[in-house]
Amino acid sequence: MLQDVQELFGYVPKEAALMIAKSLNFHPVDIFSILSFYSQFYIEPRGENIIKVCLGTACHVMGSAEILDYFSKELNIKEGETTKDNLFTLEKVMCLGCCGMAPVVTVNDNFYGRCEIRKTGHILKDLATGGKK
Repeated sequence: MLQDVQELFGYVPKEAALMIAKSLNFHPVDIFSILSFYSQFYIEPRGENIIKVCLGTACHVMGSAEILDYFSKELNIKEGETTKDNLFTLEKVMCLGCCGMAPVVTVNDNFYGRCEIRKTGHILKDLATGGKK
C-alpha cells in the first residue's frame, strides 16, 4: 500500500500514512517506522528531476564529492533537499553499480558517466530550460 501511494504522489503524505494505519488497524508509529527505515520511501515531496550523485569509493576517488558540492551550490540546496520551485531534488547514493564510468551522476533515468563539474553545468542548464529529461 505504501509503495502504491508513493507511486501515485511521488512520496507518502502524512495523511495517507495515517489512513493506511487506520485501515490496517496499526498504530501510526508502526507505519512511520517502516517509512523511516526503508530508504526507498519519501515522506516529503520531491522535485520533478531527481539528481543522484554516487559517492561510492571509485566515484569518490574521481571527484564526486566536488560534483555534489557543485550541484548543492548551483541549486542552493543541501543534499536531501528539494528546490523551492520543486524542479530538483539532490541526493547522494553510495553505489550505482557502474564504477568503470566513475564519477557517475543520474538524473531521473539518465546516467552520466565520467562526469566533470563542467559537464554537470550543462546537465542543469538542459534541465532548467527543457524540463524533465
